[in-house]
Amino acid sequence: MSVIRFICIFALIAVIGAGNCFADAGSETTVVTIDVTKKAEPISEYIYGQFIEHLGRCIDGGIWAEMINDRKFYFTVGEEKSPWKPLGNAKVEMNRKDPFVGEQSPQISAPGGIVQSRLALVADKEYIGRIRLKGDGQIQAVEINLIWADDPNSRQTITTEKITADYTLTPLSFRSKANANNARLEITARGSGSFSIGTVSLMPADNVEGMRADTLKLLKELDSPIYRWPGGNFVSGYDWRDGIGPRDKRPPRLNLAWPDKIESNDFGIHEFMTFCRLLETEPYIAVNSGLGDAHSAAKQIEYVNGSTDTAMGAARAANGHQEPFGVKWWGIGNEMYGDWQLGHMSLGHYTLKHNRFAAAMRQADPSIKLVAVGDAGPWSEGMLKSCADSMDLIAEHFYCEREKEVLADYVALIRDNVRRKVNAHRDYRKRLGSLRDKDIRIAIDEWNYWYGPRHYNMKDAMGIAAGLHEMFRSSDIVFMANYAQTVNVIGAIKTSRTAAAFDTTGLVLKMYRRRFGLIPVQVSGVTEPLDIAAALTEDNTKLTIGVVNPTEQDLEMPIELKNAAPAKRDRYRWRIAHPDPMAYNEPGKRAKIKIEETIFGDGASDTLRIPPISVCIYQLPLE
Repeated sequence: MSVIRFICIFALIAVIGAGNCFADAGSETTVVTIDVTKKAEPISEYIYGQFIEHLGRCIDGGIWAEMINDRKFYFTVGEEKSPWKPLGNAKVEMNRKDPFVGEQSPQISAPGGIVQSRLALVADKEYIGRIRLKGDGQIQAVEINLIWADDPNSRQTITTEKITADYTLTPLSFRSKANANNARLEITARGSGSFSIGTVSLMPADNVEGMRADTLKLLKELDSPIYRWPGGNFVSGYDWRDGIGPRDKRPPRLNLAWPDKIESNDFGIHEFMTFCRLLETEPYIAVNSGLGDAHSAAKQIEYVNGSTDTAMGAARAANGHQEPFGVKWWGIGNEMYGDWQLGHMSLGHYTLKHNRFAAAMRQADPSIKLVAVGDAGPWSEGMLKSCADSMDLIAEHFYCEREKEVLADYVALIRDNVRRKVNAHRDYRKRLGSLRDKDIRIAIDEWNYWYGPRHYNMKDAMGIAAGLHEMFRSSDIVFMANYAQTVNVIGAIKTSRTAAAFDTTGLVLKMYRRRFGLIPVQVSGVTEPLDIAAALTEDNTKLTIGVVNPTEQDLEMPIELKNAAPAKRDRYRWRIAHPDPMAYNEPGKRAKIKIEETIFGDGASDTLRIPPISVCIYQLPLE
């Protein structure tokens, strides 16, 4: 094959002018070489995984379409933490003797009612829901009002006169006539006596099996091959049984991991599996090895994967899903090394617990794959020594929380943490006899920047891309990575109450998932301050080159391409860039940052132009 040489001078000290190359401090020239014959193991598609947790507005208010807070009345109506308030002088008592669900249901004397405010509505949009009511026989009617402004005409009312002594379901359907950020739902009664409310639900009518349509659209574009759920810290206090059965009868619970949040349990196993089906993605379920026990974990696997000949499989069928879900990937616990974790214990005790869990879970379904809790250092080493026969992958987590004065140093944080984890596991493979003849790879099933601002900036996008590059360079040992978290909180997608948008980090994950190659090839030479990774497409007909430029300079990057010749066909560049490293996108507003596609030549050009403060993927067709 012909060799096409493109020579560039790399400056490690400074960049002089747009279009310049870099100069190495100790030599006149440095050649950056891509050798397409020096191939690494194919990149696992699981590196593009995602993680969702019952934290903040990741699921409730992000993925799940429910608009009503505390719809099952965990809090006493009228108290500070409750979103429900009595209307006027209405008398509201909490019935704790025979509540519809949970520990209490509101009982309201007529005439009177309750109200929930701070609902967001879109003009001419339909909203649907349901309410469960019962009365003492003296109630003439109950009115459910959706109100978007204070004048009498800015409301829609549904009246139900069938108030019996048993809870009756009434469907709701409204259409807002205006945009509103502080709409309210009022529930009032006429007559005398009292009535009780079991549950209330309201969603946009365009929800897709309970999921927000706008969020779901972006999640489909993200195209993640696997999702980890339900935690995170949340899983260590979660009883999976709370999230099955009729949705209105699932008990509300205090979220033990994040106690400022009430968990409605509306999004449980069946909803997660629906979520995965809608996205055509693979589920990865973590079980509770914090406050939970091995028996419960085994029963959870039986519920999810067991035939209807098993007790739990029959229960699943009774709850609406006859066929086993067939979930392959299961995580045993979350961050059990940390004193912030519910059920935290010493390494010596936890290795015993992990092995008990693994044995019970594999007995329930021998075909499953297990991911163990790891943390590079004594914990991971101890787990690999004592539990290597009881795992298929070992998890590693990291978050980068500190700022750096130099932009390139900040961008390098994710990359350097991936490298730290990988180097530790390479060392274990050399030293530990328990790993002889084993190939236990890493699942970096939580990773991201975590810091103050709500939105991710252009500088974060560059860091996430550099982190992916390091995973590609370590494709022999990093098998899975689950970006944390997908929606809101520290998510790749951000939502307001009425809109959704890709954050900068989500754009990077989407672009690499769609455009980057499968088979990493060697990149050599001094590339700093750029971060460069290259990979061939699966059919070996195209070379893709990922480049992160954390400088404010527009650069030219010639390369030496070995053992391949570029074809004289269109080359493509996909670019994420913005001159301000602090720029970000906001839901409901025009995007400042997006993926831009460019055709930039037919193979005759000798250089690749690298925009400042950018993440780019270049695709070169090969002969």
